[in-house]
Amino acid sequence: MATESATHGELAGRTALVTGAARGIGLAIATALAGRGAAVALVDVDAEALEVACRDLTGFGKPVRSSLVVADVSCADDVRRAIETAVTDFGGLDILVNNAGICPLSPFAEISEAEWDRVLAINLKAAFLCCQAALPHLRRSGCRGRIINIASVAGQMGGLLVGAHYAASKAGLIGLSKSLAKLLAPDGVTVNCVAPSTAETDLTAVWSDEMQARVRAQIPLGRFVRPEEVAAAVCYLISDAAAFITGATLDVNGGLYLR
Repeated sequence: MATESATHGELAGRTALVTGAARGIGLAIATALAGRGAAVALVDVDAEALEVACRDLTGFGKPVRSSLVVADVSCADDVRRAIETAVTDFGGLDILVNNAGICPLSPFAEISEAEWDRVLAINLKAAFLCCQAALPHLRRSGCRGRIINIASVAGQMGGLLVGAHYAASKAGLIGLSKSLAKLLAPDGVTVNCVAPSTAETDLTAVWSDEMQARVRAQIPLGRFVRPEEVAAAVCYLISDAAAFITGATLDVNGGLYLR
């Protein structure tokens, strides 16, 4: 499904693909990119949620050019189809945002092999597959090319409540980003991570008041990060102002992890 109309803004003429875009941080990122004029492909495994996201998607009051792709980004065939759809709909691909992820809270001793594999597949393997499939298109974009991987403070400090598999997957994502930053630097393509702390999403909304309070108490700024604040960090790294930043991890964690 694609809709097309004129767009305006700092990202006008550029095209983006965002995974896990049906809700939460992914939808906030897609909305922010669209609001700045980019054509955006929203990718998610949840078809119904994608349709709702499409209705909610706005370009800050301006028309939006968007495409919806239902895909399991841990599956190579689905990833190739998603990338091809975006390239066909928009004529190319300049920006890839790997946001899709899951966050089980299983204690380490209770993590099954299947759960471990599923978390690593969605949180880390999917980013590898998307980057690999998008590589030739991003290289053609040259200095307009951007990869942003949504990592987590958990990948830097082991997390708070999250499982070891989640923390390991996000640490792996940071390592993957550094490797790709070196690989793609000669092409002018930058690769960076954004590492938020606990966010205000559907996931955390169902936590008990006690659990939420316990996590907030560990964050110096005393609250969860808003999806729009993560999106703002992504937009900065995509902007021309960040053209000389690559291989970096931008912390959006309220002071929870200080380097």
